[in-house]
Amino acid sequence: MTVIAGTVAALICAILNTSIVVGVRGRAEDFERNEAASSALRLAYEVDRRSVRGRITAPEDVVLQLLNDRRKVIAGTEKVLNGPPIAHFRPAERNIYSARVLCPPPGLDRCMWVIGIRVYRQGGDWIVYAATPVTPWYVSPGLLLFLISTSLLVTLLVCLRAWGTVDRTLARVDAIRAELSEITASKSGRRVTVPKNQDEIRWLAEAVNATLDRLDSALSRQRTFTSDASHDLRSPITAARAQIEEALLFPDQVDWPQTGRAVLQSLERLQAIVIDLLQLARLDAAAWQGAEPVDLGALVTIEVARSERTKRIVPHLQEGVTVRGDRLRLVRLLTNLMDNAERHADTRVDITVRRDDDAAVLEVQDDGAGVAEEDRDLVFQRFARLEAGKERDAGGTGLGLPIAREIARLHGGTLTIEDSDRGARFVLRIPQSVPKINNNPA
Repeated sequence: MTVIAGTVAALICAILNTSIVVGVRGRAEDFERNEAASSALRLAYEVDRRSVRGRITAPEDVVLQLLNDRRKVIAGTEKVLNGPPIAHFRPAERNIYSARVLCPPPGLDRCMWVIGIRVYRQGGDWIVYAATPVTPWYVSPGLLLFLISTSLLVTLLVCLRAWGTVDRTLARVDAIRAELSEITASKSGRRVTVPKNQDEIRWLAEAVNATLDRLDSALSRQRTFTSDASHDLRSPITAARAQIEEALLFPDQVDWPQTGRAVLQSLERLQAIVIDLLQLARLDAAAWQGAEPVDLGALVTIEVARSERTKRIVPHLQEGVTVRGDRLRLVRLLTNLMDNAERHADTRVDITVRRDDDAAVLEVQDDGAGVAEEDRDLVFQRFARLEAGKERDAGGTGLGLPIAREIARLHGGTLTIEDSDRGARFVLRIPQSVPKINNNPA
């Protein structure tokens, strides 16, 4: 950054110096040529008034010569008074003056701008020559030295300023990096220091802290999930082990078929938990097989017809409600909602499919006790089970509704519990305009 800032400053100085030199050179050249032309005109005027002979005076750096009709030098400044004519050109017959650049004029040692003025005399025209040095491209060594010194000083100051600014900026970034490098899973509660200035570094620190907040939340959910999963997996294993150990202690007094059925029940619960965990893992990895158009009304009709339920299922289906998604996972979502509704319903479960603006809506409502408003988010947490659910089905895994919500999310939709007159009303909304399944897990 310092090199870039210095290079830009040097380029800007070079452009400005070039503009200054060009402007000053033009003005200096105009001034010197005006001086030479004025001196030549003044000498021509004096020739008309009086006899001019010998040495004459002129402004500094201006050389004057007066030639008679025989091109003999009869007057001039000190340098060219006794020398040859400094120019051999003459103004054209119809012109009073003519100017040229000579490098160098006779008797002189550098390039000069020479103007020749015709002076009318009876015996023949005389010529007045005035010469002034050609202005060099740098105008003068003093100006060139001043511009170079100023440019170097400005470039140096810009480099120092850039170095200090970048150093202070990167110092705050380095502090954030150092704090981040110390934050691990065991020290996840730490946060980086937020600078006081309202600038990009502050926004970076706030974004880092927000990311750490989400990371802490994810870690907390993972620890809770691991703890709950361990507990739920340990319970059927412990029950089966206790039954087998008790049976082995008194093998002659045990009803082995009954013991086998009890152990099989524990294994079935264990298998259900493992299957649900694998399903959640696949959902977290977004392992889709592909998207296809799915008619929600037809899907509900098929699932209701082929599944045997203990409660009456009443469908309310609108035709032509189609979404793009994974058919098998949408079936799993519907099955989980129907299982949950059947578990809590008294006599009836209503399933509604309808179109709401650009969204396809699937509602599953039971006529049971419903879910309290403060528990509506809790039931979607993994392994979370309300007391009413445990009483109605002690063998549940607590993963059915989380799986259903995850399937809804990966289809770009939402699954929520909304108000109803009686029972729990689960509402699934999936945008019909979603072109493909969302494969990016949050």
